[in-house]
Amino acid sequence: MTSAVEQLGENRVRLTVDVSPDQVQHAIEHAMSDLSESVKIPGFRKGKIPQPVLVSRLGKDRIYAEAVDSHIGGWFWSAASRSRVRPIAEPEYEFVLPGAADEAWTFVATVEVQQLPEIVDWTTLEVPRAQVEVPQESVDAELDALRESVAELVPAEGRPAREGDTLVVDLVDSKGDTQRDTVVELGAGRIAAELEAALLGATAGETKEVSFALADGGASTVGITVREVQEKVLPPLDDDLARAASEFDSLAELRASIEGSLREQLDDEIDAAFRVAAVDELVRASEVQPALPLIRTRAADLLTGFVRSLERRGVTLETYLAASGGSAEEVQRQMVLEAAVSIARELALEALAERAGIEISDDEVKAYLREEAESAGEDDPDGLVADVWAHGQQESIREDLRLRAALDRLVADVKPIEPELAAARDKLWTPDKEKAEGDTKLWTPGHPASQDG
Repeated sequence: MTSAVEQLGENRVRLTVDVSPDQVQHAIEHAMSDLSESVKIPGFRKGKIPQPVLVSRLGKDRIYAEAVDSHIGGWFWSAASRSRVRPIAEPEYEFVLPGAADEAWTFVATVEVQQLPEIVDWTTLEVPRAQVEVPQESVDAELDALRESVAELVPAEGRPAREGDTLVVDLVDSKGDTQRDTVVELGAGRIAAELEAALLGATAGETKEVSFALADGGASTVGITVREVQEKVLPPLDDDLARAASEFDSLAELRASIEGSLREQLDDEIDAAFRVAAVDELVRASEVQPALPLIRTRAADLLTGFVRSLERRGVTLETYLAASGGSAEEVQRQMVLEAAVSIARELALEALAERAGIEISDDEVKAYLREEAESAGEDDPDGLVADVWAHGQQESIREDLRLRAALDRLVADVKPIEPELAAARDKLWTPDKEKAEGDTKLWTPGHPASQDG
């Protein structure tokens, strides 16, 4: 399927879409199957009406009209996606019914669209980027965790149990059933708070009766006999620990390795935050304003996806709202805000890609699919490529890669600055800050524009 775009004005386009014979044939066969299930023809059961009888009784035009009516929307949206137009209203169609089931067919759609914004010169933008600083406290915490993992348990002689100790206890419930040699680490939060509180200060050989609340609102008692109180003996923080618990020969090497890993992790987090900050600064500086219909459609999709994700976990939206203390209106507002932000980012990056002449070739799409297949352990990467092309999914992947490439270009071209400098500049008065808030802000729920239409 191919398409051509004609600009009719500031925000209207005419899309001419060519549909291949195979797609026309598929649509007609699908329409005949549906009609066979719905129409009544004496002497034939529903779904069992032969095609020649259907054509004879209903007429070719009725069948072709059904085929076009049921498929033209999908053809239009597919063509719109490939042509990089963003409809914000229902299209107006112009066409003549197909002349035959095995011939190509063309239709025209006129529609109002979201125009790409005029973006600023992104190379002039300054975006705050934090510096990677690994706190020594974080390195020390990793070393302490390593010491804990190889700590030795020894009897705690002559003292009661305290937090961090490991106890061996026997438990007897209210029915007299006994659970022996149960290991409890005080402070780990793995047993009921009432039981843990009772065990703090207990000594070996001591027995206690403990009452605690049940989930159904009732109460129960359990008898606890402490058989052993053990404490952790942490190994010294030295080269021997490094050799015993890692592949390194010295504590200095181990510390350097931990610091390097933390630095790499922090750098990844800072890089991700910088990428988001860069595109958000482009949106802000360019005053990108998504059209309300786009926002509403995206918000509805987000809400549907959110509800489905809850249902996959066996949770209804009502249960979620009751547990979180939120309301349906608050969830809706959050979805609208997320939709507005995500569309504004996409529009800004698409405009950058257009201005920078960024395009993604078929070979690049195929290389990406093969890499994804191989990383997922797929045995037939070429089969995945063929399947994507067979279902016409390559264009959406191409557009995702194009926006990703645009973001890479943006991040490479903007100027990173210290977060402290950015914060200080935000506090300074400049003439442009005298503008009304609504003149420069991204549309959000509650904005006056949200009351229109």
